[in-house]
Amino acid sequence: MDDDTTRPRRRGIYLLPNLLTTIALFFGFYAVVAANNESYQLAAIAIFVAMVMDGMDGRVARLTNTQSDFGVQYDSIADMVSFGVAPSLVVYQWALRDLSQLGDTWAKLGWLGAFVYTACAGLRLARFNTQVGVADKRFFQGLPSPAAAATLAGMVWAGNRLEFGGWGAGVPALALTVVAGVLMVSNIRYYSFKEVDFRYRVPFIAIVLLVMVVALSSVHPPTFLFLVALTYMASGPVLTMILRRRRLRARHHHHHPS
Repeated sequence: MDDDTTRPRRRGIYLLPNLLTTIALFFGFYAVVAANNESYQLAAIAIFVAMVMDGMDGRVARLTNTQSDFGVQYDSIADMVSFGVAPSLVVYQWALRDLSQLGDTWAKLGWLGAFVYTACAGLRLARFNTQVGVADKRFFQGLPSPAAAATLAGMVWAGNRLEFGGWGAGVPALALTVVAGVLMVSNIRYYSFKEVDFRYRVPFIAIVLLVMVVALSSVHPPTFLFLVALTYMASGPVLTMILRRRRLRARHHHHHPS
C-alpha cells in the first residue's frame, strides 16, 4: 500500500509557485518605482529579474505537481504588471515623457504610445490564457509579453548606459514601444524553443554560439541583451513568411501534382 497517493497534498507546497509569482510581481512593481526615481538601470534590471522569476513559477508548479487554476490566474495578473504596465511606464519615464519638448501633440503621443503597449499586453495575455490547448506548441501566436518587455527594458538599460535618452531617444523609443505592442496582438508566429531539449542533444554549433554569446555579453551586457531581444522580435515576421511560403508551396503541389 502506497499511502502517499491517498494522503492529500500538504497546502504548503502550493505556496511556493505563488510565492515566486509574488516575487515576479514585486520586481515589476519595483521597476516602476525605480523609474520614478530616475534609476533607469535598476528599473530595467528589475524587469529582467521579473522575467526570470516568471519563468520559474510555472516550472516549479509542474515539478512539484502543484499546478492550480488559482496559480494560472495569479501568474497572468502578475505578468500584466511586470510585462504590460512596468515596461511601458519605465520607457515613458526614460524618454517618452521628454517628447513634450517637441510640443503638445508629441507629449500626448508619448503616453498614448505607452498605453497602446499596455493594452496590447493585456489582450495578448488574455488571448494566451484562452488558447491553452493550442495545436502547435512549437510556436507562439504573437510576440510573447516577456519578450516584448525584454526589448523595452533592454532599450532603456542600453540607452541609459550609453547616455542616450531624453527627447532624442523619444521618437525611436515610441516607435519600438508601439511596434512591440502591435506584434503582441498580431498573428505573427514566434518560435517557442519548447521542443529544444537542453538536457541531452545540444548541437556543437549551439555550444560555439553560447561561448560567443558569453564573450559578447561580458563586453556590454545591456546592449547585448537589447540586441538579443530585438533579434527575437524581428524573427517573428521572418518565421511567419517562411511558414506561409511553405504552406503555399504545399498547397501548390497538392493542386498540381507534377
